Amino acid sequence: MTAEVQEMPVTGVLPSVDLQTFRQVMGSFASGITIVTTLDDEGQPRGLTCSAFCSVSVDPPLLLNSVASRSGTLEAITARGRFAVNMLGSQGQAVSQLFASGARDKFERVRWEPGTASGMPLLRGTVAYAECELERTVPAGDHVLLLGRVVGGGTEQDRLPLTYWRGGYARLLQSAARKPVPA
Repeated sequence: MTAEVQEMPVTGVLPSVDLQTFRQVMGSFASGITIVTTLDDEGQPRGLTCSAFCSVSVDPPLLLNSVASRSGTLEAITARGRFAVNMLGSQGQAVSQLFASGARDKFERVRWEPGTASGMPLLRGTVAYAECELERTVPAGDHVLLLGRVVGGGTEQDRLPLTYWRGGYARLLQSAARKPVPA
């Protein structure tokens, strides 16, 4: 039995949902929290909080971050051509808030070290990190999508991630992290 596909007539562009509906819908997807870091032209570390992050490809190994177009860190990333993605652990709420702020002394308040593959800033106490070469940027509304080719990385198996859901921080329970995923 084959399903019949009916084509809908195209009558114009549909209107977008309102901002409140968009935020409610998108906020219902729990996400991890990352800090995207780089070095500016003077070698000073720069970074921002980002929850819009995902895997894109295995061959080559690519990931994606979405960064606000007005971000000064975005300018530094595109100029440098390299960045790191630091995936925060469950105790990282203060770090997330710090890097979401306009504070100028962010890196003076956290422990970090240069990555061995890229030299980009890696934060201590993370669940995992990925060091990236900037493969491509894609303008997308008021953001820019960064496609990064992963050139280095590491994980801490005994740490749980910090998550964000419906406008607030959340933590996974240890027991939930060990349950098998239903088929």
